[in-house]
Amino acid sequence: MPQKSPSLVDSARFSISQGSNRFRESTHLIPSRIAEDKRYKPLALSLPVVVGTPLSMLALGVALEIGVNISNKNQGFSVPETNPLGFASAQFLLSFVPTIFVIPVAFLWRELDWYLRWYQPYVVLSRGNASVEEGILLDYVVVFWSAITACATYLLQPLGELHNASGITTHMVTASSIFQIQQRSMFSNTTVTSTRTIGLTPDVDQLNAFVAAAGFADAAAFNNLTDPPFVQAGWATAEFVIPSGNDLNATVRVDTTGIRTLHNCENARNTTFNPTTSTIESMSISDCAQSVPVNTSLGIQYGVVNLECGSGADLGVEFQPVMFWYFHQRSDNEEYEARTVFCAPSIQTFNVTAQAYLQDRTIAECNPTDNYTQSNNVTGAPLFGRPFNAVVFNSSSNPFIQARANATNIAIPGTVFRFASQLENGPQSTFDLPNGFLDITSKVYTQHLALTAKNIYFVAENRTIPAQLESYVPRLVINSLPGHALALLLFVIGFIGTFLHIINRRQRRHLFIASPPGSIGGIVSMTSHSGFGQLLVPYDSEKNIEDKLKGLRFRLDKRTGAIVAEDDDAGELEGEEDGVALLGVSRGHARNSSSSLMSTSQAAATGYPPWKGHSVPLRTPYDPL
Repeated sequence: MPQKSPSLVDSARFSISQGSNRFRESTHLIPSRIAEDKRYKPLALSLPVVVGTPLSMLALGVALEIGVNISNKNQGFSVPETNPLGFASAQFLLSFVPTIFVIPVAFLWRELDWYLRWYQPYVVLSRGNASVEEGILLDYVVVFWSAITACATYLLQPLGELHNASGITTHMVTASSIFQIQQRSMFSNTTVTSTRTIGLTPDVDQLNAFVAAAGFADAAAFNNLTDPPFVQAGWATAEFVIPSGNDLNATVRVDTTGIRTLHNCENARNTTFNPTTSTIESMSISDCAQSVPVNTSLGIQYGVVNLECGSGADLGVEFQPVMFWYFHQRSDNEEYEARTVFCAPSIQTFNVTAQAYLQDRTIAECNPTDNYTQSNNVTGAPLFGRPFNAVVFNSSSNPFIQARANATNIAIPGTVFRFASQLENGPQSTFDLPNGFLDITSKVYTQHLALTAKNIYFVAENRTIPAQLESYVPRLVINSLPGHALALLLFVIGFIGTFLHIINRRQRRHLFIASPPGSIGGIVSMTSHSGFGQLLVPYDSEKNIEDKLKGLRFRLDKRTGAIVAEDDDAGELEGEEDGVALLGVSRGHARNSSSSLMSTSQAAATGYPPWKGHSVPLRTPYDPL
């Protein structure tokens, strides 16, 4: 007795076609398949690709989500400040490189998608009892309807048919648009060398620091200059060596020492001009009176004098409060006007956090942290925290020192008056405002006091202190919204696709196709003995094919792999179409010999009469004995 082939089945349903009385079929003449190794097995449908592709997409989604979170946490990823690839722009690299990671997965997913579309009609036929719409005319490869059919397949087919790969294009486009190079503020720890500490400079009596500060204040008011290095809005900090760098907006944050100078300026409670004595008489809010003689023939006049009353009566003239005065004659009625501003400057020492720009060393921000308590000769003896008023000095026998004193004394009130003269309508608008000269004097005097403090209240001392460097550097940033969206799509599609492709692979397990699906030769080989092609003619439209094959049920013969058709029990013979007429069958009439033909066909295919059953393997005349 011949050995039973493992490819053969004992079911008559899948071995012998019951045929149809509408055509002649000859599948019984096809030799049985000898082995399964002739099955067409494309690489794209191998287990590593079927499982690895959706898992790779899932892994990409997880990796992208992790990358988005890291990007948000770390202000992006570090990249070279200059493009190392001179032949390619950053925009090109941002678009091209991410696409390289997506293209392999997209290609494999696309291959899987198309193979599933090609195989799906055969999967339906392998289940058997398929109508013409479900089997022969089933087409998942129509480009226009690919998205709709794929989505419908996901919903309607039992867990695992086709998947629409049109989203892959979206993934590649999105992947090339979520990455950007942005300038982000980044911090790094470093050290700087502090070159100053709080202490009274030994050459303070030379008045060089005072005249230099007055000159800068005058130039700043005339040319609209900002504060000099290590001076900012009344603050003076200890100097430190700032790291060199080309970053325009880079700053360094340092914990150091600073002195805050307060001008404590206020308007006079009462100011009058006595034309008889040509004297400006003024009274401060603290009831300190002061008079200043003027020369009415000179017109515009200004100056500053010390106050020998109140809390400064026992102090030297260089530490006493001062009064700035301004005098002119109105142009409309030729009356004389005078304004005075009383100032009592003070200083405070602090430990501060200073932030300075690397480019010009100017102080961007200065915030006190706590009081400076270290012993020094500014807050201790001999000054005991008393600041210089920086505009009035003792007389000196040294003509150079006296010249510096005179220049400083006249420079600050002169700067205030010139600043007022630059305003619209000249100095008259400042005289008309109740706080006109108070505001300008406070601004100019504060800058002068702060720059003076930097020059006289700090002495040389080198020490290394920690610092934090903040710079704007290019960072590779993953945009959150498109990044999360793409990661979610990749994860969901990869997660679902893993199960769907595994299930679909199981559905193809018993499917035998010897040639690539969709090829003309493969289709002809599977239908050449099926017979239902006799009902069709080459110029039939899809609607004509559906009408002619209606009433037939299609399946794949498991013995041979051929597509066979059988009459539906509920079907009727359709009208006399071209193919039916060619067979000589009229409407409502079947061949009388159909029954005998079926018996003869079965006997020829199996080698046994149909009433003998199938207790032995089925074989055809071509099968070896």
